[in-house]
Amino acid sequence: MLTLLDDPLWFPDPSEALLEPNGLLAVGGDLSPERLLLAYRMGIFPWFDQSQPLLWWSPDPRAVLEPDKLHVSRSLARLARRGQYRLTINTAFDQVIRACRQLRETQEAGTWITAGIEQAYVRLHRLGHAHSVEVWQDEQLVAGLYGIGLGRLFCGESMFHRVDNGSKLAMLGLCRHLQRQGGELIDCQLPNPHLMTLGVTTWPRARFLHKLKELQQQPLAPRCWQPDELTL
Repeated sequence: MLTLLDDPLWFPDPSEALLEPNGLLAVGGDLSPERLLLAYRMGIFPWFDQSQPLLWWSPDPRAVLEPDKLHVSRSLARLARRGQYRLTINTAFDQVIRACRQLRETQEAGTWITAGIEQAYVRLHRLGHAHSVEVWQDEQLVAGLYGIGLGRLFCGESMFHRVDNGSKLAMLGLCRHLQRQGGELIDCQLPNPHLMTLGVTTWPRARFLHKLKELQQQPLAPRCWQPDELTL
């Protein structure tokens, strides 16, 4: 049964999510930092478009990527060695989420990155919870990704690219950075063909939630998310 959220800050247990559509758990609520962080800590995320109310999901199975299991193709390895792009972390979060939103508005009939979502995640970034990886060509932002950090787990949200393999390069930068800093898992939410080519696999929801509970209690060093250059 789908839960209608009201004012109190809470979510039903993810095990109550619908089988069809897979993972739909609740409707309503708000995008306050407190509710968003509670959702992520429970393995729940918002996903809806402009025509829908606020929908909350916890699918089964869950798409995940272990940073050391990223599939680096020969073409991506060559691109990384070429050094024609510069990678940074947390230096242009606002630009990254705006680019993700604009790209999907152009390519798709609707986007779940609404104006409200954009504002909410920018707020989370200001509070130190949301992070971005940027790919630059000269001074132009050509690719990037963003998500939420929960201890040793990173909850990926969206990515974009304006050059071939740009988003894959951003993912490579994130994985290498997490490996150096002790990050253990990237939550990719739902599988798709593009993600599977990168080494993303699926876990039963129960396994993911167990690992989420463990990893979010293991903080990374504060320097992990300080604005900086990334090396590959």
